[in-house]
Amino acid sequence: MQEKANGPAGVTRWVLDASDGVLRCERHLLTGLMGLLIVLVMLNVVTRYGGIPLYWVDEASVYCVVWLTFIGASAMTRLRLDFAVTLLTDKLGARAVRIAKAAASGGVLALGLALLAMCWIYMDPVGLARYGFDAKEFAAESFNFLYTERTQTLNWPVWAIQLILPIFSVTLSVHALSNLIEDLGLQPKRSHAEFNIANADVVN
Repeated sequence: MQEKANGPAGVTRWVLDASDGVLRCERHLLTGLMGLLIVLVMLNVVTRYGGIPLYWVDEASVYCVVWLTFIGASAMTRLRLDFAVTLLTDKLGARAVRIAKAAASGGVLALGLALLAMCWIYMDPVGLARYGFDAKEFAAESFNFLYTERTQTLNWPVWAIQLILPIFSVTLSVHALSNLIEDLGLQPKRSHAEFNIANADVVN
């Protein structure tokens, strides 16, 4: 029994469990960011109407929307609510449809891994560590100014804002791998009742 739990079935089940855990975190993050965005928009309206606009609110709202977009896109991938063109698959048999779905999930997985590799090259944490995490020295030698730039009004470090890119790459890859496991029939498909979404028509 222990051997079976540690075999391929156990590994695939662990991947799906990890994806479910990520999805739960994304759900809470989406709720929090949506609430924050509403507060920022209302604050912007009130302060502008009162003649004392807070310019940093605009920038914070933009970054909030950016994080919402990437986190939402990752969650929608696992919920299978991402965009799909079914003109071809509607004409195929059941077996061909399963193959097409598995190929699509594999393509999304490849995209996630490729994006993760590009983030690693772009952010170059090893190179930064090589210079003792001295951002100015690193920028002077590599011409990578990611760790020295700051946002215009909030004065936040740009690298902190762009952390959503590698985070999205990891979560997208985990969700895509989970979808691929289900498409290949290695594990039964799981439902996510906490989102209360059955299909894309409910969203639209």
